[in-house]
Amino acid sequence: MIATMVFAAGRGTRMRPLTDDRPKAMVQVAGRPLIDHALHQVAGPGPTVVNAHHFADLLQRHLADKTIAVIHETPTLLETGGGLRNALPQLGDGPVLTMNADACWTGPRARDTLLAAWDADAMDGLLLLVPQNRAIGQAGGNFARDAQGRLTRDREGLVHTGAGIVKPGGLLADPRDVFSLRDLWFDMIDRGRLFGVVHPGRWADVGTPDGIAAAEAMLADAT
Repeated sequence: MIATMVFAAGRGTRMRPLTDDRPKAMVQVAGRPLIDHALHQVAGPGPTVVNAHHFADLLQRHLADKTIAVIHETPTLLETGGGLRNALPQLGDGPVLTMNADACWTGPRARDTLLAAWDADAMDGLLLLVPQNRAIGQAGGNFARDAQGRLTRDREGLVHTGAGIVKPGGLLADPRDVFSLRDLWFDMIDRGRLFGVVHPGRWADVGTPDGIAAAEAMLADAT
């Protein structure tokens, strides 16, 4: 059984003015808040934690009828690394499936693709990637994969979708309160322990108001 962390604590500054009265995760795409799109991708057995900060009360009320722990990060936003470490008492010490709450998807669920590829003996981290021609709202890549699926950094390569699995042990060694999971990934790359799997559907980044229409068009095209 694997735990799940959904990152929803950002201020959503690029999504203004829509985030002037709500968290970015509550902005609607195709009639559903982004947080619901994210939770659909990762729902499964095991504990699920969502972090919140900007208009955290609205997100907490929306999730009140679900078996989800909402952690209010205050007064400081901890970023993805610090936020995940802060949630470990609720998540446990095993691998965690992580998801950003600002995207939409077509094709199989992110959780299913990640778990099918996860190898705890070989991997400390596994990222879900998509080719640039199936990434809406992203102009450049993040990573390249070798024949075994190990990742290296590559701006011309595959796009990271914001979903992955990570062993949390490396978080505990970082002396900082606020830091990104990217720092953990780069260390894994150096040790040959970060892998990637390709999402077979399409993916849309919904980081700005313009991204909403593009994501809705992608979803409509898939029906």
